[in-house]
Amino acid sequence: MKTFSLSAEKAHAQRQWLLVDAEGQTLGRLATRIATLLRGKHKPTYTPHVDNGDYVVVINCGKVQVTGNKLNAKEYHRHSGYPGGLTSVVLREQLKRFPDRVLRDAVKGMLPKTRQGRAQLSKLKVYAEGVHPHQAQNPRQVKL
Repeated sequence: MKTFSLSAEKAHAQRQWLLVDAEGQTLGRLATRIATLLRGKHKPTYTPHVDNGDYVVVINCGKVQVTGNKLNAKEYHRHSGYPGGLTSVVLREQLKRFPDRVLRDAVKGMLPKTRQGRAQLSKLKVYAEGVHPHQAQNPRQVKL
């Protein structure tokens, strides 16, 4: 019995484009499934040190659902770098202004905090509406 290890060249050749519709999906559950697709853990050829995940295009992320009181209780923080420069935004406002950032941040938290994780996150394309500019790649619809 030999251990299988995928090479980077073979991993790049096996990448697919996947289309995910986020309408009506729960935010956290959707983010975990997208992170699995980006990492390549759904493939039998998964190798931890090789990035063999697929490209994922997410549409309608503005219509994602959250459970409980998270719309009013969950906050996103950012700091300008100056004293007193902390800004907090509630999830409800963030979904109105930048719905793509909400899903991107949720997926980013589920990927490794390494160079490989940053490369995997760059394969995520998130759009608030139902249209996207990746029709030429012929993405395959995925039911999550």
